[in-house]
Amino acid sequence: MAAKGAAPSAAREMERMSLEQLKAFKEQSDLEVNLLQDSLNNIRTAATRLELASAALQDLSLRPRGKQMLVPLTASLYVPGTLDDADKVLIDVGTGYFIEKTMDEGKDYCNRKINLLKSNFDEVVEVTSKKKSIADEAGLILQAKLRQASTS
Repeated sequence: MAAKGAAPSAAREMERMSLEQLKAFKEQSDLEVNLLQDSLNNIRTAATRLELASAALQDLSLRPRGKQMLVPLTASLYVPGTLDDADKVLIDVGTGYFIEKTMDEGKDYCNRKINLLKSNFDEVVEVTSKKKSIADEAGLILQAKLRQASTS
């Protein structure tokens, strides 16, 4: 009855659980899978934002000094401005802190963060897959136990 993804010892442990324990385990496993999937969505969103920031830096580096442009204050509020120095940028490192960097350092920062997020994404995908497999196995064992209890 052990599923391909779940470890045989884990399946044996689940088969030894009472119906109530198995239901609680299944609910906990489903909750963990949902939290991990939320984490995956958050990582994907952060990576997309960094990719957009990197593209904006690339675009900014191509503009000449004195160029008229719209400067974003928020996601939906822009004000007119003039490009003074595209060689220096402010990087938002979180919680309201900004660091002045050169254009190349800013691009490097974005690329390093994107690579870190992609690495974390891959790790979370692997953990999510294992947890999903265990939750599915628990569901199968729970269904089998419920059928067995209804026939007894």
